[in-house]
Amino acid sequence: MALQPLNALVTQLATQPIIFVGGKGGVGKTTTAAALASRYAAQQKKTLIVSTDPAHSLGDVLNMSLSNEKTAITPYLDALELNPDVIVDAHFKQVERTIKGYANPDMMPKIREHLRLSKSAPGAQEAAMLESMCQHLVAAADAGYEHIVFDTAPTGHTLRLLVLPEMMGAWTDGLLAQQRRQAKLRSVASSLDTEKKVDVSNPFTKHKPDRWEQAVSVLEKRKQLFRQAGALLHDREKTAIVLVMTADVLPLAETKRAIQQLEETTLTPAAIVVNQLITPMQTDEFWRKRADRQQQLMNEIESSFADYPVYPIYLQQTDVRGTEALSTLLS
Repeated sequence: MALQPLNALVTQLATQPIIFVGGKGGVGKTTTAAALASRYAAQQKKTLIVSTDPAHSLGDVLNMSLSNEKTAITPYLDALELNPDVIVDAHFKQVERTIKGYANPDMMPKIREHLRLSKSAPGAQEAAMLESMCQHLVAAADAGYEHIVFDTAPTGHTLRLLVLPEMMGAWTDGLLAQQRRQAKLRSVASSLDTEKKVDVSNPFTKHKPDRWEQAVSVLEKRKQLFRQAGALLHDREKTAIVLVMTADVLPLAETKRAIQQLEETTLTPAAIVVNQLITPMQTDEFWRKRADRQQQLMNEIESSFADYPVYPIYLQQTDVRGTEALSTLLS
């Protein structure tokens, strides 16, 4: 496809409630995500922007101090920066509460120590962040948002987040299957223990709840959450993935790999944004050569991504900060 006017990106994504903005570090993902969110909010569409990037630059772009809780930026725009440390702590506290319901009290000190060490285990933050992201994703429509925009971490992290719902769903299925097998064994063991056998002839015998029921209930809820999030991510009418890049060799190579991986998981991007372009007509020799080099790479970008609309953003004279400036960028 030929280059598209930038305001057409807002129109293209207008009917899609979920927008993920990703790309290589330093290419302008946060600015692009914030510009989209600000533009929809300016159109009086209730919008939530969520940063999953630990670098936390969304607040800087919006000129607001953000936290792990929603902050109202304008009457139509809310924002939050997911804090991995806060989310991991809350996640493991929930795990501890679940285990406490059926574990021997004498074992709890060792269990707490194990959970403390597990916070630093590979994938712990990703799993906790994913669950939080999925909760916001699923709850956005019920909260009255017309758009939820995710400002994601650099490409590799984004790709893992996008495919994790299916992986976590399968992992949860495995845990549930193990719990069911254990429940059957406990049932057989209790039936052989005549002293603990329930008097089924007495309809008023009080049923003692299974100590594993709480754990199974938590797993079932997580499984349902991941299933809902996965379905939303794969719905092309609801979710759009926008990849941001600059007209440089390394971002081009990384974007090619990202698109290949997304296509393999049926999560094809909706659009490509090429940021920090220099206007062709330059009098200074250095900037003229940079502009010429970018134009050569733009020809390769258009050829490489012929199946996707490509939107250019030209280098601005000043920093783009605040909702008004961000909204104007895409007008």
